[in-house]
This record gives sequence, structure tokens and C-alpha cells, in this order.
Amino acid sequence: MSKFTHLHVHSHYSLLDGLSKISELVARAKQMGMESLALTDHGVMYGAIEFYNSCLEAGIKPIIGVEAYIAPRSLADKSGKVDSDYFHLTLLAANDKGYKNLLKLTTIAHIDGYYYKPRIDLNVLRQHSSGLIALSGCQRGELARAVMNKSDAEIKEVLKKYLDIFGAENFYIEIQRNSLPAEALAKAGRVQDAAEQKLSQKLIALARANNLKIVATADCHYIYPNDAEAQDVLLCIGTARITSDSNRMDMRGYDLSLKTGDEMLERFQDIPESVSNTAEVASRCDLKILTGQRYFPKVEVPAGKTIAEYLRELTYEKALPLYGKNGQIPPEIQERIDYELNIIIKTGFDTYILMVADVVEGAHKLGAITNTRGSAAGSIVGRILGITNVDPLYYELPFERFYFSNQIERIR
Repeated sequence: MSKFTHLHVHSHYSLLDGLSKISELVARAKQMGMESLALTDHGVMYGAIEFYNSCLEAGIKPIIGVEAYIAPRSLADKSGKVDSDYFHLTLLAANDKGYKNLLKLTTIAHIDGYYYKPRIDLNVLRQHSSGLIALSGCQRGELARAVMNKSDAEIKEVLKKYLDIFGAENFYIEIQRNSLPAEALAKAGRVQDAAEQKLSQKLIALARANNLKIVATADCHYIYPNDAEAQDVLLCIGTARITSDSNRMDMRGYDLSLKTGDEMLERFQDIPESVSNTAEVASRCDLKILTGQRYFPKVEVPAGKTIAEYLRELTYEKALPLYGKNGQIPPEIQERIDYELNIIIKTGFDTYILMVADVVEGAHKLGAITNTRGSAAGSIVGRILGITNVDPLYYELPFERFYFSNQIERIR
């Protein structure tokens, strides 16, 4: 078995394009003897944690990535066809910093850059490139298109842009050879994609001329070769076409299955280092995600104060308008506030409470009506901070039910 790692893989989270379920994808990789595997869904990271946990359970090293959509101009430009003709770029997280940058990039792509697809641009990529390894992409990559359609000077300029962002050590030239054999295509009445082989040779020459390393990928969209027809139906749904249409996107002339290392070596026997280089990339990816724990965002507090101090101060400040009498909070109410605050702070929920209060306050500023459900109404701190509209004292609601409900959720 060749030492090979699939670095360009789609799951069903590449909506209406990828067919593979993550559990089946990982199981097949395990069956094939793969030691590592990447997930690079189109523009999203929905499957990252599911994939990460599934790989660990199978004894496979998970590599988290994304096939990013790069806006041809900037992510702010959203005009007609010129801005819908995006480029593809394969990004892999080498470490925790890279993983967090991928999260940031995909968030920006959806919130700021969405235009037909969740897009980023090279400027924002430059700001969040630390910890990332980039592969130049498929035929829709900017470099691939330049190689096939641009002058030498323009190709050089495109390559320079990416090398400036990632550095030569973190940028690999990606080549693919997924076309079916000519005999199989002839039987199906299709013609082999001559451009793919031509592109592959041009990219190899470019890599060697610039002393860059090459990696072979299979652009996997399904697990087995005979899954191609099912994936084609997905494509038709996603592009609002039917299978009998002649002028449509049709990937059935390619084998986009999860191939073995030996199959990849056979396809790239003239450049075997492109196969072994995938193992090098895999070895450089060392991401550890601590799962099964709660992670709260950082909450900004005034300088010189701890989270606990600020929560206590804010609670008493906002308690006066609700419960104050003659500028003072009655002792029995103060006792309840202190009782709750001491438990919240002791058990580490102070950041959580402040975070939720901030979210609710933001919703109110936007004119949204909010309230809580269940046991949260039993907290006077929640009432004071605006998290709930229900007064637990009036309805004699116990704080303990709220506290223990959260503890049970934590245990789960």
C-alpha cells in the first residue's frame, strides 16, 4: 500500500454535490488502510467535528479543511456574472491557529461575502492565513485557469499572489487525473477531457520551474465508482436540470471516488512524488480539538475587573430599578441575588451568563422580542440582566432547578 493521504474530499455537507456520509467515508478509508484523511467541503465546515470524532474512533488522523470559494474581485463586489464566477482553493488546517482561521474565514464568507456561494477574497485570506496549508485547487482554481488561458507574465503574477500569502513552504501545486479511461468513456458515449491532462502537465512544469512541491488529489465526491450516477442526480437537483439534458454540468466522465493509494500511484506513476507528498502534508497537520467540553466566547469587561466582579457589579446596578426601595435593595432580595451569584461564579457560569445577557440585549436593540423557556425563569440574576421577563420571586420559582438543569446538560 502506497503512503497516500486524500487531501481533497467532499462529504454530503457539500450540499447537492458531495454524496458520501461521513461515517461511511471514514469506514471505507479505514478499510483501505488509510492512516489519515482530509475533509474539504465546499465553502463550509458543517461536518468538521463529526468527521474529527469519527476519524479518531477509527484510528485515522483527521485533517480539517475546506474548499474555499475565492471572489474574482473582492468579497464586497456582488454584480452579475463577473462576481459569480469564483475560484476554488483547497485549504487545510495545520494546527489550532489554522483551524480557528478556517472558522473565521468561513464565517466571513457567509456573513460578508455570500453571493451565490459563501466567498472570501485574497485580502481577507491574507489576514487569516496563519496555520494554513494551501493546495492550488482543481480546474476551477485561479492558478489552473491562468495556466490554461493566460500569458506567462499573468501566470507568474497569479502564482506570486498566493506565494506572498502562504509562502512557498505552505503552498502546494495540486494536480488531478480523474478522467475515466477512453474505452469506458466511449462505451458511455462520452469524450475524454483532454484539458485535464494538459493542465496536469502545465502545472507540473510550473511547479518544477518555481521549485514548488506537487500533490496529487482525487477530488472525491463519493466513495465507490458506481456511486457516480447517484451523485449526478444530486448535481441535477442543485443546478435545476434533469439527467437527460445535454447541455449541463455532468461529472460522469470522471471517477471522483475514494481511491486506494495504489490506484493513485498508478495514475501518477510518471510523478510518484506527487503521491508521497500527500503523506508529507498529512504529517504537517497536527490539530487537536478538545471535544466534550464547553467553550464560552471571551466577554469584554472593564479594565481591572474580573468576569466575576463585573457580573456582580452589573447585577446590582440593574437590580435597583427593578427591586430597589429608597435607593436600596431589600435584604431578602439581596440575599437571593448573592446566593445565586455565589453559585454562578463558583461553578464557572459567570462568563456564560454575561454572554447570554449580551446576546439578549443585542436582540432587544434590534427590536426582537425575547424570553426564556423552562428553568431559566427561576433565576433572579437572569431577570435582572434581561435574560428572562419572568420574576422568580413573584412566582416563587426556585433557582436550584435552573442550576441543576444546567449541571445535567454539562454531564451529558
